[in-house]
Amino acid sequence: MGFWTRRNWMTLAAIGGFVSVAAGAFAAHGVHDPKAQEWLRTGSTYGFLHTLATFACATFMTIGARRARLAPAFFLSGTVLFSGSLYAMALGAPRWFGAITPIGGLLFLIGWGMLAWAARGIDPPA
Repeated sequence: MGFWTRRNWMTLAAIGGFVSVAAGAFAAHGVHDPKAQEWLRTGSTYGFLHTLATFACATFMTIGARRARLAPAFFLSGTVLFSGSLYAMALGAPRWFGAITPIGGLLFLIGWGMLAWAARGIDPPA
């Protein structure tokens, strides 16, 4: 399993939650440009939701969906690319960083697909 142990991805998810809350607070209190605020809020929302999804994977695994261990890599990588590119643009990075955002979105979709596939392993028909 290498780096993607439950301990490591849960730690990374907790850090992601921290960053998401900080970015949301910064959008509300530290930025006056409406576009930058929007990018920070969007990145924060998606980052936080996928942090929670990563934690949900641990629950899935405890009830028999072993394949759920595959989804956090996509959720966390997606957060780095999707939310990270929005945060970067809000802080002044060139607009071409926006081309990275959909790659993160695709990783989110793959993660959700993996989680759906994992759910099929719960309570299989007898």
